[in-house]
Amino acid sequence: MNALTIEKNERLGKILSDMNRVIVAFSGGVDSTLVLKRAQQELGTDNVLAVVVASELFRKEEFDGAVKLAEDMGAKVLKTEIKELEDEGVAANTPDSWYFSKKLLYGHLNDLAKELGYDHVLDGMIMDDLDDFRPGLRARTEAGARSVLQEADLYKREVRELSKELDLPVWNKPASCSLASRIPYGTRLDKTKIEQVNEAEKFIVKLGFDMVRVRHHETTARIEVTAEEMAELLKHRDQILLKLTTLGFKYVSIDLRGYRTGSMNEVLSAEEMEIQAN
Repeated sequence: MNALTIEKNERLGKILSDMNRVIVAFSGGVDSTLVLKRAQQELGTDNVLAVVVASELFRKEEFDGAVKLAEDMGAKVLKTEIKELEDEGVAANTPDSWYFSKKLLYGHLNDLAKELGYDHVLDGMIMDDLDDFRPGLRARTEAGARSVLQEADLYKREVRELSKELDLPVWNKPASCSLASRIPYGTRLDKTKIEQVNEAEKFIVKLGFDMVRVRHHETTARIEVTAEEMAELLKHRDQILLKLTTLGFKYVSIDLRGYRTGSMNEVLSAEEMEIQAN
């Protein structure tokens, strides 16, 4: 590990050691896993609670995996849920819906912290998130939650380096995102659409494709895989077409630009992204 990463890790330790009892918003991703581990090291397991939140907009498999990982780490775990589709701000699926989603989450975590006697709510935001379209940062700030990895100036590459050093099994896990990110802004969210993209992606993953997005355009499914895997995807054309039409899509296409996170944000202007982020 290089000297700068070591220095930032020490800074993270100092930030955490000044806290008393903390809740960690735990998703099972590399960022929140590092927060949980370092909080355990600095504060002791009894003073750290991993809260795993079930949501209609995330896969049940991710929830179950996060619970198991936290338990394997010896953490105290609380399983809870939020109903995002019941929130009009989320269901309307505008660029600002990310703000309403995070506002709902942080509000729920703050309520738990107050009820259970914890002093801080911690999340897994990192420095890279400051350069991305993240309206949730505003909700985080309003709620008073702490992004300790950002406070320690840690970037994704450093988070992975520290996680590998700590032998955390998710150190190289790809980032995941809400299934709502597959549906264009302005198209109202509902359980049917969410389940369509969920089942479509799970099916393609089972065919051997790890990096997959199925974007929902009403009757059309737009599949994103890496450029290197497009030819392989076509070998499964008949299987994919049958499955996705069974799910309710009339047309199935491949995006020639390939897999990329945040492609639904490409329709937003720089000004719109700035407004929503602030």
